[in-house]
Amino acid sequence: MTTETHDLDQGRLEQTLGQLVVDMGAAMNGALVLIGVDLGLWRALDESGPTTSEQLAARTGVRERYLREWLSAQVASGYLNYDPDAGTVTLSPEHAMALAREDSPVYLAGGFHLISSVYKDRRRITDRIRSGDGFGWHEHDPELFVGTEQFFRPGYRANLVDVWLPALDGVVDKLRSGATVADIGCGHGVSTTILAQAFPESTVYGFDYHDASVVRARELAAREGIGNVSFEIASAADFPGHDYDLICYFDCLHDMGDPVGALRHARERLVGDGAVMLVEPYARDSLAENLNPVGRMYYAASTVLCTPSSLAQPVALGLGAQAGERRLAEVAAEAGFGSFRRATETPFNLVLEARP
Repeated sequence: MTTETHDLDQGRLEQTLGQLVVDMGAAMNGALVLIGVDLGLWRALDESGPTTSEQLAARTGVRERYLREWLSAQVASGYLNYDPDAGTVTLSPEHAMALAREDSPVYLAGGFHLISSVYKDRRRITDRIRSGDGFGWHEHDPELFVGTEQFFRPGYRANLVDVWLPALDGVVDKLRSGATVADIGCGHGVSTTILAQAFPESTVYGFDYHDASVVRARELAAREGIGNVSFEIASAADFPGHDYDLICYFDCLHDMGDPVGALRHARERLVGDGAVMLVEPYARDSLAENLNPVGRMYYAASTVLCTPSSLAQPVALGLGAQAGERRLAEVAAEAGFGSFRRATETPFNLVLEARP
């Protein structure tokens, strides 16, 4: 039954259309953010101060007519400040932290690679949703792996050593004196190499089932000249070794088909006083509590990345990226952990500690 126009709330309709226009503009401008990264435009703006399109063209070698439109789009997006009297644009220090400075703890431009990969895979993911089948992490466009590396690296650099690990009971002292650590689902090994660099007396192993990610992790570690880290192809259910002092899962447990089995295997591989650190996307325990911009982003990612990955694996539990602390505690208890607590939290992550 079609709703008659006169039955509509005109104000609510206008609000709905306005939101969709904002969202479409954001989706379109995401491509322009990446173009700016690839052409060095954000970096040039950060270094130059108030700038015209002609000046930016001279600095970067990019055709001015393209830059005029690109800069206009960034002004309209609120990413650049515009002085109509001088005809110049300026990248604020705050926006530079997020878009231009790759060593910044809040650099987010790389995350648009992750989003780009979703659009590339949309048709195939739609087919799997239609059929009810899963979509494995390894099946995604390779841009997803680049985007994941770049999106998570700043947060790991800012928080892993200085915030997350100190929140665990006695773990930092062990790492300083020399511990054995496993990083499960390590991907490109960003978290693994950060751990190894910070604690040179410890030995850190990175495990991932995705062979291409392990190759990349090895390349990055070799480039940094890190000697106390190694990477192997292995799943969360069968990674080798024993007597680990610390086993870590960085933003990956919810992607696994059998997180209970994964944690059970980890518990069996720990030393008696060892610990598991779970770093999971920030979430409360109910949908109503997660209706915010972070929840919106994570629910979207969960629909096209996390849940399909889980459903492609045995057990196919499908925790989802917004499982919440209570559900994760249930999984840990089922795996045989007697102690489970929230160690700390940051705007994008919950950090949880589990012990036998």
